[in-house]
Amino acid sequence: MLLKLEDVVLNYGKIEALHGISLEVAEGEVVALIGANGAGKTSTMRAISGVRGLHSGTITFNGEDVTKLRADQRMRKGLCLTPEGRGVFPGMTVTENLDMGAYTRRDKSGIAEDFERVFGLFPRLLERKKQIAGTMSGGEQQMLAIGRSLMSRPKLLLLDEPSMGLAPMLIQQIFSIIGEIAEQGTTILVVEQNAKQALSRADRAYVLETGQIVKTGSGTALLDDPSVREAYLGVA
Repeated sequence: MLLKLEDVVLNYGKIEALHGISLEVAEGEVVALIGANGAGKTSTMRAISGVRGLHSGTITFNGEDVTKLRADQRMRKGLCLTPEGRGVFPGMTVTENLDMGAYTRRDKSGIAEDFERVFGLFPRLLERKKQIAGTMSGGEQQMLAIGRSLMSRPKLLLLDEPSMGLAPMLIQQIFSIIGEIAEQGTTILVVEQNAKQALSRADRAYVLETGQIVKTGSGTALLDDPSVREAYLGVA
């Protein structure tokens, strides 16, 4: 198992945001985590990436207990988060942002290959490689944020709300590219409010409600689950 969370509890001061959640991601999978606003999806991503320390529980990545490791140490081991809200460097160009994704690497030929890979996935970034990131549209910035994460050659790509604030056509495009990234061999855990898109791309999925996992199954099974359809897809 590439990633394993066991009984993870995460607090913000006296407020318990995650109430002992456990989940797994196997190598090669696309796993979705869906839930309403405030369910604890972003808190789960912060716990996995090391942005936020745990109150209790363990996180194992690639066979190693990483619970006590800092975010930068986890990234060097192949855990890379594309955060909610994109978080590109607004004063830097597209190329400079992508370079920042590879800052821990020294293999120049591999980095050059990954530039080609990112530009192949996101031709818009190639067209705008000298453009300042802060002047780009939300969709372009989302492409850049995902591309920057790919430059670190992650074993597990964590995507936190990749469709947030995007027009419906762009959402479809972003999820289509996420599918391509998975086909190229990158394992993905995606947190997403757009349950239909997430579940249709996911091998497996978890449903999170108020800091607890209440349901799990294949993406297809959850798409067909009446309670999931009513709560998250607006279909009775």
